[in-house]
Amino acid sequence: MVGIVGYGIYIPRYRIKTEEIARIWGADGERVAKGLLVEEKSVPGTDEDAATMAVEAARNSVTQAQIDPTEIGAVYCGSESFPYAVKPTATIVAQAICASEHIQCADLEFACKAGSAGIQICMSHVIAKEMKYGMAIGTDCSQGKPRDALEYSASAGAASFIIGDDSREIIAEIEGTYSYTTDTPDFWRREGSEFPRHGSRFTGEPAYFAHVIAGAKGIMKKLELSVEDFNYAVFHMPNGKFPIKTGKTLGIPLDKVKPGLIVIRIGNTYSASSLIGLCRIFDLASPDERILCVSYGSGAGSDAFSFLMTENITEKRENSGVPTVDDYIEDKEYIDYALYAKHRRKIKKMM
Repeated sequence: MVGIVGYGIYIPRYRIKTEEIARIWGADGERVAKGLLVEEKSVPGTDEDAATMAVEAARNSVTQAQIDPTEIGAVYCGSESFPYAVKPTATIVAQAICASEHIQCADLEFACKAGSAGIQICMSHVIAKEMKYGMAIGTDCSQGKPRDALEYSASAGAASFIIGDDSREIIAEIEGTYSYTTDTPDFWRREGSEFPRHGSRFTGEPAYFAHVIAGAKGIMKKLELSVEDFNYAVFHMPNGKFPIKTGKTLGIPLDKVKPGLIVIRIGNTYSASSLIGLCRIFDLASPDERILCVSYGSGAGSDAFSFLMTENITEKRENSGVPTVDDYIEDKEYIDYALYAKHRRKIKKMM
């Protein structure tokens, strides 16, 4: 058995409503905002970035796992907004959680699925008995060009998972994983560019839907499971519409998708998007319930997982004292567009 031993998240407390962004850009902004099914999004503080958020999420996961951090053999940090172009973020996390210096650290990049790729790597390490625990993190302060559709959803957050193989500690067994990948250019950011660009006609059917649906069908076929075998389903959330449509296409009832649909309240946290949604399900699920989780990264690929909750989940949730996803969602302070522009450094110095 291999699975999740502990998990933790972090969401900045600042929020901006999409209607406030639309107020700045007029009628076009109102049209875009209404179509995304995103009511508000998280905004990092002026002293927060992908590294600081990763540290907070990692510390929460260690606390919840109730393990000695020196036994963690690897930290893999996935993001597309690392604070340094050359300087690893994973080493910052490892030092901050007081991990051993005898540890593997690496930063991963695959758009919004870099964090789930880290889970797969940690799984392999643990299965091969190369280490007792591995830590995988998805963290992002996502970027959105002013007036672009991305500005209404691109937000900030982090999720951390500790993977191990001791059945006495595992809260969610990873029954299997399946990936689906093609070279589909739907979203990119070149070196030196501040904001990403997206090929609008590629974003939906040939990119997101093709890969997420193929990933979901692939894991079900691999494990000989059907839609009826899952109690919950979590998909990458670039907006509120895409995961709902995906569930409908797969024949998954909306009540199995809605519990993890946190994008409506906090926006698209990119590498942490599907993972924070998964953590919210972990906050709610009971032993023996099964979860389908499919991440998505532009460029393009999906990682699908089947998780089976164990009896250990109840005790760890009750005794760790770690904030839940809902705790972070409800702890918020609204800001206007001017403060948002300041926080996201959209105001540039004039020479």
